[in-house]
Amino acid sequence: MVLETTRSVRCFGADEVFYNAKVKSWDVIIIGGGIIGLSLAIELRKKGAAVFVVERGEPGREASYAAGGMLVDYSAETPELLQPLAIASARMYPEFVHEVQVESGMFVDLRDQGAIVFPPPEHLHERPGFSLKSLLPAPLAELEPALADQNRAAFYLKERCVEPRALTSAALHAAKRRGVDISSGDAVTSVSLANGRVTGVVTKKTSFPASKVVNCAGAWSGQIAPHPFPTRPVKGQMLYLVPHSRDLIKHVIRSPEVYVIPRSDGRILVGTTMEEAGFDKRTDPETIQRLRRAAVALIPELKNARILEDWAGLRPGTPDGLPILGETATPGYYVATGHFRDGILLAPVTAKIMACVLAGENPGLGIDAFSPARF
Repeated sequence: MVLETTRSVRCFGADEVFYNAKVKSWDVIIIGGGIIGLSLAIELRKKGAAVFVVERGEPGREASYAAGGMLVDYSAETPELLQPLAIASARMYPEFVHEVQVESGMFVDLRDQGAIVFPPPEHLHERPGFSLKSLLPAPLAELEPALADQNRAAFYLKERCVEPRALTSAALHAAKRRGVDISSGDAVTSVSLANGRVTGVVTKKTSFPASKVVNCAGAWSGQIAPHPFPTRPVKGQMLYLVPHSRDLIKHVIRSPEVYVIPRSDGRILVGTTMEEAGFDKRTDPETIQRLRRAAVALIPELKNARILEDWAGLRPGTPDGLPILGETATPGYYVATGHFRDGILLAPVTAKIMACVLAGENPGLGIDAFSPARF
């Protein structure tokens, strides 16, 4: 269906410029162009839906751009109710990445060397005949010779990590190739309603029609009427180091003080903080240096590594630490937000689940615990 009115709409195409066109009536409008929104857009296109992603800034440049990319399907920090989704999503990742790589023609750095974890001292409870060394596939000195303390208690987890910026960029290109319309630089202010159900969205500049809307706006989700979802920004600062040796470390290294994530091009990500600082994305030099010192304490050779860049991102937190997924009390209005530290990890499973929910199908995984009705 095409409306008779003509408007100036900025959509990403070959030339990425403003053009005049008759405005479509989309099946689904997705608010937010991060990895959650883009993954869902791709999944909905597979089901034949006409999809429009409306992004307040530049697609993929908020929490998705700032993330570390550890695909941790189980840890002490993962809420028990979230673990089935985390495990399912981690298993989807190889196929998910392969798909966006093929469709975008871009390389996504998915690594499967695993993680070496140094647990907090209070979590060390060895039993007779058992030691944490037995949870390593080889001596620590063989796994990571560059580590400072080769006798520190550690264990190995067979998990993956991904480069979130490459992943999000590839997902954006894959979405465009599948025919997803994408608008940038125009924030949605409210969901428009008629007779109690969704008719589209209103932005700062214009309005767009659709019979279904999904709020994937991350930390900004609660600012969009009519439902004030209790999401809040949780700031995280991190940095990239470039060491002299491209193969300094192979595994993700996690300790209570810091985590260190190697990329295939030699960069090493160091993170992160958890700060209640509102929407302030400024970095603090002392915080960045503290993270750097913690990384050097783990891996002394990083002392001479140069800082390539530092940044801060805003994770979408919720009061109970769980995402908000499903249909709202307003017919036609859905939400997929509040993924906190797990947005990158949960993107594939969130896309599958929400695409089923919008189509009236059984998603196969229980999501009652994540219903927006709980607030």
